[in-house]
Amino acid sequence: MIDARPTRTRVYQNHTIDSTRWDGFEIRDNDIVIATPYKCGTTWMQGIVSCLVLGECRQGASVWLDFRPESLDDTRKKLSEQTHRRFIKTHLPLDGLPYHENIKYIVVSRDVRDVFMSLWNHYGSYTDAANEKFNNWPGRVGPPQPVCPTGIHDFWKMWISRGWFEWESEGYPFWSNMRHVQTWWDQRHLANLLFVHYNHLKSDPHGQVRRIAKFLDIEITDDRIDDTVSATTLDTMREAAVKREEGQDGPGMFENGAATFFYKGTNNRWKDVLTEEDLLLYEAAAERNLSDSCRAWLETGEQ
Repeated sequence: MIDARPTRTRVYQNHTIDSTRWDGFEIRDNDIVIATPYKCGTTWMQGIVSCLVLGECRQGASVWLDFRPESLDDTRKKLSEQTHRRFIKTHLPLDGLPYHENIKYIVVSRDVRDVFMSLWNHYGSYTDAANEKFNNWPGRVGPPQPVCPTGIHDFWKMWISRGWFEWESEGYPFWSNMRHVQTWWDQRHLANLLFVHYNHLKSDPHGQVRRIAKFLDIEITDDRIDDTVSATTLDTMREAAVKREEGQDGPGMFENGAATFFYKGTNNRWKDVLTEEDLLLYEAAAERNLSDSCRAWLETGEQ
C-alpha cells in the first residue's frame, strides 16, 4: 500500500480523453467524482448518485469533464451553473487527475474479462458519426481512433496486449483498464475514496445504495433506497434513454442508439468466448499490471 498523497504525474490526451481539461477547473467543497474505467457501470453509478443528490435519476446531470469531443467552454459553463452538489465523471487514472482532500471519489470497476465483453458491443457499434466526432473534433493529439476489428479474438489480442500511451501495456485503442484501476487501488486507504464493485451493484443493489449514501453523508430512508434501486435498473435507464432519443435529428453515436449502449449488463459471457490462448494473454497482462489484492478484488469483489 502506498501512503504518499496522490500526485498527478501523467498527461492523457488522445481521440477521446484529455486530462488537461481539468487544468484550472475550480473544485467546490463536497464535489463528487465518479471515477471508472470504461464499461464498468459508470452510467449506473451516475444514476444512483443523481437519485441520492437530486432525488431523481436525471441522466445528463453528471458531466464528463475529460471528454475531448465536446466544447470545453460549454462543459465548464454547465458545471459552473449547477447549483446542486455536483457529481463529475472521469475515465482518468489517478495519476492523470488532480487529487483534492475536500471532495469524494467513487471508484467503480469489474472483472477485466467482463469489461472486454461489454466494450466489444460498445466499440463495435460506433456509427460513422461517432468516429467522425472522436477523430475530427479540433485538438486531437495523436493518431485517430481506428475502427473496431471485425473479429472478437483479434480485438481481444489487441486490447489485452497493447497500450495507447507509451507507459501502458493494455487497453488499446482507448487507454488502460488494469493499470487504471491499480492507480486508484494503491490509494484505497484514503478516507475520501470509496470502491464499489459492479458485481455487488448487481447482487445487492439496496445494500450498495445505502453504503454509497453513507459515504456521501446523505441521510436516506428505506423508501428512498427502494426508489433509487427501481429508478436505476438497466431496463428503466434504457427506456428513459430511448425516449430521450425520440425526435432527435441526425445519426447517433451507436447503431440502434441507447438500446445498444444499455446492452445486457451481465457477467461471465467471456467464458463462452475467450479461448485458452486468450486467457493466457489475460494472465500475462494481469501479472504486468495488477497487484495480487487488486486482481482478487476485480475478479471476486472481495477485499
